[in-house]
Formats: sequence, structure tokens, C-alpha cells
Amino acid sequence: MALFNMKSSSYSLEEIQQRIDEVKRFLSVTLSISNAHTVEFYTHDVWKRFMAVSPEDVLSAVSSGSDQQRAPESEETEQSTTTFGFCIDSNQLVDTHELLQAAKAHSIPGLGVCASRDELLLHLRGNEFESGSQPAETELEPDEFMNSKKSHEVQSMSDVVAGLAKHCGVKQVIDVGSGKGYLSSFLSLRYGLRVYGIDSSSTNTHGAQERNRKLKKFSRAYQKHTKGAGTHSEAARSLQEDTVTLNSELGSNKDVLHGEAAGNISQEAILSVSSSDVSAPVETESERNPETEELFLSALSADLIQLASPRVPPGQLSSEERERRKRENLERKAESRGDGAGALFSPLTSYVTAETELRELITELQHAVLVGLHTCGDLAPSTLRMFAAKPELAAVCSVGCCYHLLSEEFDPAGPGCLHSACGFPLSQYLRQQAWFCGRNARMSACLALERVSLGQGIQMESLFYRAVLHVILRDHYSSFKSEKRVGNVYSKAKSFVDYVRRALRRLELDESKLSDGDIQDYHDMYRERMDEMHAFNMLKVSLAPCIEGLILLDRLCYLKEQEDVLFSGLVQLFDPLLSPRCYAVVGLKSGGKRAAK
Repeated sequence: MALFNMKSSSYSLEEIQQRIDEVKRFLSVTLSISNAHTVEFYTHDVWKRFMAVSPEDVLSAVSSGSDQQRAPESEETEQSTTTFGFCIDSNQLVDTHELLQAAKAHSIPGLGVCASRDELLLHLRGNEFESGSQPAETELEPDEFMNSKKSHEVQSMSDVVAGLAKHCGVKQVIDVGSGKGYLSSFLSLRYGLRVYGIDSSSTNTHGAQERNRKLKKFSRAYQKHTKGAGTHSEAARSLQEDTVTLNSELGSNKDVLHGEAAGNISQEAILSVSSSDVSAPVETESERNPETEELFLSALSADLIQLASPRVPPGQLSSEERERRKRENLERKAESRGDGAGALFSPLTSYVTAETELRELITELQHAVLVGLHTCGDLAPSTLRMFAAKPELAAVCSVGCCYHLLSEEFDPAGPGCLHSACGFPLSQYLRQQAWFCGRNARMSACLALERVSLGQGIQMESLFYRAVLHVILRDHYSSFKSEKRVGNVYSKAKSFVDYVRRALRRLELDESKLSDGDIQDYHDMYRERMDEMHAFNMLKVSLAPCIEGLILLDRLCYLKEQEDVLFSGLVQLFDPLLSPRCYAVVGLKSGGKRAAK
């Protein structure tokens, strides 16, 4: 079978374990940098603890890239005294170029274990669509009708999911953590797949159902206009009035959360997290709304993402809540059965774990493809556990995000696994070694190297303000260790003095202890050391792909440990500049082809 000749799938379990060992060895030396608190950068004198080079040397090496090579004789000499650029005796960084080269080699691309989306699609479906998977003649091109990020993610993943469904001979898809139905609606409307979108928030599933109803109406209107119009542009113009009406029904298309399932955190929020922080703010962006982006698929993004409500395990729900959810699910099924085209997408409300009995949620369940687009924290590994445990699941395509929300089984400083199995490590191989990364390292894994390399994402002044505030709290307030979040104070402050004043009021501390001059003196004292913080954070960004790589290799290793999984691999689905969490874990069971028989 051509599919299993793919380069990335040719790696055996032992070879993936070897790659894991390589990344572990690298991180055992470098993980302390990723776990350092930027908030405590000055109070703990982080630069002197880890660095034996100047900030200028680090920034120069980062800006010149990691491909700069040393003379062979110099490399041979330094290899005897350094490990990945760190001095063996002092454990301080002495060679930035060596560290950056090693970081690149220990990322997913550097390890060579990832296939491209096009490579996977080529082997899944060949050069032609077969009957049942070809889009309708009136199909719109998503790139023309929605903002680039959402168009890119949904089109890329839906093509892969449709290819998996066709390869396995199945017509059903289960979208775990479906939110308000973005991917689910697209799969059902474009490919005619029977999609069950499961989300723990009843608000999300109700919104998904309503949105899908309106989008079907709009889709029919589009087909009517395109059949009657001579050109594509004429069809678009004739749809303008319908589009405005639909957008007004769905809500404003501005200020949609710019991220993966409400989990794409701003770079400064990641870097400024302190040990007392429980969550990080999300980044918002006013999206482009040109005339050509207000049609069919752009409507999908309206009011699409919201902050998820806390996931509550079924065992902790009241009997009334369980009955309410059951009643809502049954009502949605009844409504779907009464509306021909509507039966293609059914939003369901449920908290999902690997132990969830899918047939109790979906009585008409047949063999299906399990998918998750930017599932947060433990939901991504739970998706893979579910795939391994349920014989009715023929294939899986999982893209995770929010690594800082993963629970770690062996992290002594972590809260442990509160409700079910921990999210990391997932594989038996890493669990036997009791490996853990630490929360700050997992937070660092959310950083987007490609974006930062282009100058996007990190606002150094806000990080600097936060770290100097921590010095002030240490010097003048005994309760500084138990501080609350002050992350959003910076956006409202007009100056450093104003920032500190606002933060002290937020923390309910006596601000009369300090004059404006005292506060400004702290700013001026540490301003000269701001380059240290900038350089250190750039190293954190450079190490981020390696931590993400270990998490993804652990998930791939888990699938390769399963006896009935015929194919498993990592696939880059998205452009990392558009969507930083760009890797999917894909698996097919050995019985996948027989699913339709």
C-alpha cells in the first residue's frame, strides 16, 4: 500500500525512541533556561547564573542564524570542554552558535521525522478525487473568502481528514473539542461527511448548531447566485446583500481571538509567567475584513472562538446537569433528523476522556475518523488514547496546542493529574523514565520561533516592567511571593511609574511607601541591563521547538507502541508563520480499510 512507503512512516518504534533520547539529552543540558522565570530575571540574577557570554554576543548569534560554521580545529577543541555550548565545569553558556546549531538539529525539522501535508495527501488519495469526496462544482476557494489564518488551517486540515475518511472507507467524523463548529461545518458542507462535534461547553455546541443552520442557508443562496451569474465576481456582488444579513445574524467579525482554540498566547504573556500564575491572557487582533472576505467561509469565523468554560468530569456533574445535557443532545439529534441536509453535522455537549463511551453519545455511530484541531492541553493526548482504545475509530488526526495546560505525571512541582490520566508523558517509553519538562518549559514551548525571527510577538518593555516590579515587591513588600496576576496592567499604563502604581493597587499594597522618584530610580537602574533580558528570552524562543518536539515525539511514540496501529506519523499541516502549532499526529489502524465492509 503506497501510503506506508512514506519516509516519515518508515521509522520504527526503536528509531523514534532513539530520536526521543537525542532530544532528552539536549534538553537535560538546556531545559533550565526554559524553566527560568522571566519575572524573576533580576531578583534571581538569572543572567549571571546561566551566561558566560555578553548579551551582544547572544543577540548577534541569534540575528545571524544558527547555520554559521566554525573552523574544524576550533570545533574539535571546544567539544572536549563544552556540551551544546555549555561549559562542562561551570554549566554556563560559553558558545552561543554551538547552542543554536544544536537547537536546530533537535527540533522536529532537524530530526527529519516529519512528513509534509502534500506528501500525506499524495499517498492518501492520489492525483484525483474519487466519488464521494470531490467538492461540489459551486465550491468556493477559501483563500478568497476568509481571513488567511483560518482559511489556511481549516482548508489544510479538512483536506487531510477527507483523505483519511476516503482511504478508510468511512463517512463519519468525530471532531473532539469542536468549539463552535468551524472545522465541523466545513467538513460537512464541503465533503458531505457526517460530523459529530463534541465540546464540553453547551454554549459552544448551541452556537455551532445555530451557525451551521445559517451557513447552510447561505450556501444554498451562494449556489443559486453562482448558477445565475456569468462570472465569479458577478456572483460575489450579487451575494453582497445576503452576506451582510448573515454577518449581522452571526455577529461582528472583528476581534475574534487570534489563536488556536483560544489558546494562542501572546509571546510576552508566555515569557512573563510566574510561579504563582494559573493562566495567561490571550492575544486579540482586529482581523482584516475586506469586501471579498465577507462571504461564505468568513461568516464561519464570526464569534467562532471563546474562552472555554472549565471542563467538569461527568462524575462531578449534578444529576440535573447530566439530565439537561442528555436532553439537549437528544433534541439536537431529533432536529437533525428532521432537516435533511442538517443531519450532516451534529453538535454534542460532553466532557471527553479516553474512557468516554462514544456509542452512548452517538447511537448511530459507525466506523469514523477522530479529529481535533488545536485541542488544548490534555485533550490532545486524550484524543490519542481514545483512538487507541476504541475499535470503531479507524484513523486520527490531532493537532494540539496550549502545552502549558498539559498535566505532567512526574513533575514534583506540578498539581498532578486531577481527574484522569496525565497528558505528559503519554508513551510508555517516557513514562518508564519518569521524564518531565516543568510548567515554565511547557509555557516556553508555546513560543513561535518563526514569528519572533521576523520581529513579531515579543514586546520587551512589558517584560522589563514586570521584572523590575518584582524587584520593587521584593525590596518593599513582604507578600511579593504571593502576588496576583498583573499582566494586563501594562496595556493601560502611560509610564513605568504609572505601571507600578496601578500594579500596587491591583495587589492591594500600600503605594505610599514609594515616591514617584523612588520608582523611577528602579527603572533607570535596570534599564542598562535590559539587553540581558532580551538576549535570554531570544534563547528561550530558540529552544521552544525542541520542547514542542519532545512532546510530539512522545505522542508519536505512543501510537507506535499500539499493536493495531498500522501507520503513524507527524505531518506538518500548516505554515508556522500563519499557525505556529502546525504539526499533526496522524494514525491509521490496521483494520481501517475494512471499515466500510
